[in-house]
Amino acid sequence: MYTIGTAAKATGKSKSTISRDIDKGKISAVRNEDGSYSIDPAELHRVYPPVSESNSSSNGQSNDSQPLNSPAGTGGLDAELQHLRERLSSLELEREREREQLSDQIEDLRRRLDRADEERRDKDRQLTALLTHERTGTDADKASPSRRRPGEGRGRGFWARLRRKA
Repeated sequence: MYTIGTAAKATGKSKSTISRDIDKGKISAVRNEDGSYSIDPAELHRVYPPVSESNSSSNGQSNDSQPLNSPAGTGGLDAELQHLRERLSSLELEREREREQLSDQIEDLRRRLDRADEERRDKDRQLTALLTHERTGTDADKASPSRRRPGEGRGRGFWARLRRKA
């Protein structure tokens, strides 16, 4: 059985990587009474291949949490990094443009909604005036004879005039 330290040496990974993978459930291990872990070699090498002498580093220890210091490989990475920065910049510009378009569209919709609300209020006022027999503007001045109330206009009502003639 391996401890976390021996498992790290056997795989060329750091102790923190092995510990993190145990916590995530990627590697199964048994917790001992003293708090340490016992890792079955078969379980460990199911996830990480064993390190042989030929693929280990020059000091005999590898730590995957430290960056590689290889100046030969950085040229391609620098170009890729520059490309990714340019792409990020263009995406940010596109996002800002879309944000402005959406802001303009929201403003236009708000204006339309305000206009529709005003039209609705105007129609409500007109309907209320019609339903309560109110007249607007010059209509109030021109009372039609068919709309006169009894006793209004010519003086006496029809029945009163009929009775007087008789």
